[in-house]
Amino acid sequence: MTLEVGASGAQVGVWLAPLVAFVISTVTSMGGVSGAFLLLPFQVSVLGITSPSVSATNHLFNVVAIPAGVLRYVREGRMLWPLTAAVVVGTLPGVLVGAVVRIVYLPDPTAFRTFAGLVLAWIGGRLLLDLVRPTAGTERAKAAEDRFRSSTTRRPDVATAPDVTPVRTLAWTARRLVFEFGGEVFEVSMVAVAALSLTVGVVGGIYGIGGGAIIAPFFVTVLGLPVYVVAGAALAGTLCTSLAGVAFFQLLAPYFPQHAVAPDWTLGLLFGIGGAAGMYCGARLQRHVPAAVIKWTLVAVILFVAVRYLADVPRLL
Repeated sequence: MTLEVGASGAQVGVWLAPLVAFVISTVTSMGGVSGAFLLLPFQVSVLGITSPSVSATNHLFNVVAIPAGVLRYVREGRMLWPLTAAVVVGTLPGVLVGAVVRIVYLPDPTAFRTFAGLVLAWIGGRLLLDLVRPTAGTERAKAAEDRFRSSTTRRPDVATAPDVTPVRTLAWTARRLVFEFGGEVFEVSMVAVAALSLTVGVVGGIYGIGGGAIIAPFFVTVLGLPVYVVAGAALAGTLCTSLAGVAFFQLLAPYFPQHAVAPDWTLGLLFGIGGAAGMYCGARLQRHVPAAVIKWTLVAVILFVAVRYLADVPRLL
């Protein structure tokens, strides 16, 4: 059974969209990324959908898929709610601004691919540099990650094991957040997180990813936070901003009849069904996978997509 999607009229098997989303989300959700940034090139390059609606459809995928992963992280006691709140406060207004920029200034597929390729290349390069030349901050995060994984290997039930301490908030004010994880204490500037999230929200709104694919690597590399803690907060923040993104694109659609702006609801729901299963599997498997493997996987997929986008630009000019 096939389905006609997008203004291109591309035919896609009903089973293909959920399968692609499941595979992508299983891998990327371990790093706090929904996988929407990989579904976008699938829509553009495979299905031939180049209108702004691809961004809106990505937001819809996030809304359907992410709750399963978030619930799993909550169950395991690895949701850092203060960090999640700061991400939402910063990215929410940014993603709305980004949606307008996407529709008004980047409707052309060539300009959009150039922008997306450069953003992903910077993110992938920054994460790669962190892996090759770790800083003192990332070394502390690595020590906490190693202790956490060692404990979960001995006691698989993270939520109830007495020798495994879930993430614990020690202090939280408007200016700073202090928390403990894996035997290490981390302090984060809430002002810096909010400012960073605002910038990321604009970029994420343009790209249709809610900011998760950008904010998670930033937390890991720039702020030196453990990936096992960042994942849940990044996904929860992405969920909230994507809810706003879907609503905003839908409301803007009547004002831009020259472009397909509203999400493709059928395709987005099919992506979301597969993504929900993948999110849950990824969140459940994460504690069994070394943090370095998760980070190297993110680097590989991000740089692969960036190279593909930038390589296609000369051909489209």
